[in-house]
Amino acid sequence: MKEFARKFYLSTAWRETREYIYKRDMGLCVRCGRPGEIVHHKIHLTPQNIDNPSITLSEDNLELVCRECHAVEHEGQPATAAGLMFDDEGNLVERESYL
Repeated sequence: MKEFARKFYLSTAWRETREYIYKRDMGLCVRCGRPGEIVHHKIHLTPQNIDNPSITLSEDNLELVCRECHAVEHEGQPATAAGLMFDDEGNLVERESYL
């Protein structure tokens, strides 16, 4: 967590919004359909917009994603080594044996 966003992510408003988005997206990653874990801001948070609720708390700017899709969004590559992925229960497995 970036220091400028720490207070926001610890707020009641964020916790309630995060819970709402999790339920809205039925606990599934909106990109791949696996279990979702991270409520992602489509417009990334910055020190300049952290106090703008139309960005930080707007359901139009939020989506539930799995860890792998979140890593691809931020880093351009999966969070796991090539040929590996997380299964529905969070276990690291070989991609070919899962699909």
